[in-house]
Amino acid sequence: MKESIYSIPVSEVFEPRTGCPLCRLDNMLEERAVEYILGAAMMEPDVRVVTNEKGFCPRHYRKMSEHGNKLPLALVLKSHLEHITGQIEKDAAAKKPVFGKGQLETKAIAEGCFICDEIQSAREQILANTAHLFGREAEFRELFSTQEFLCFPHFAMLLDVACRALPSKSYQVFAKAAAALTKKPLEQILGDVTHFCNMFDYRNARPDADWGNSRDSIPRAIGYLTGERR
Repeated sequence: MKESIYSIPVSEVFEPRTGCPLCRLDNMLEERAVEYILGAAMMEPDVRVVTNEKGFCPRHYRKMSEHGNKLPLALVLKSHLEHITGQIEKDAAAKKPVFGKGQLETKAIAEGCFICDEIQSAREQILANTAHLFGREAEFRELFSTQEFLCFPHFAMLLDVACRALPSKSYQVFAKAAAALTKKPLEQILGDVTHFCNMFDYRNARPDADWGNSRDSIPRAIGYLTGERR
């Protein structure tokens, strides 16, 4: 595939051909964002202002805590805690907001996450590039079509971006290829979950009953449906 500024990240994500490539993308973006916050961002006051205002979600607080470099995280937390001290006092002193108009600053901070927003922004661009590459390059169509599978939420995200990025005819071709990847594991997962349910029938209540591949079917089904990254 011809390399360019926009295709290099897509190639990096799709080349391994194992698992869901877009789960791999999210993991890559998340790792880079955590490294950035606890590294280069320390020297960028403008970034600190944004992280103070947005904060982080529970998942990304855990990820940063697990990183091992405690001093940068402590500095981020110190700055953020100082910021929310002022916001708590501001919201407590403000008049009661009119329902549906405006929002308390503390609520926005509690629900925000700098890393989630960074991942979302980068993902949108790479998904659009993926759709465009599929339409333009036969080699990438082959690479895309030979992926192991797409999880359900990433299939939905990809089609949402593609419907805005592609003309109707190209979108239909792309959507069918993406759907084929998403349906790849579906029959197996559905069959295993069904088998798991059937094993609770009294007729299968015997020591030598064959559970097949159904014992771990619940976490596999949840992983497929949610795209949960572990």
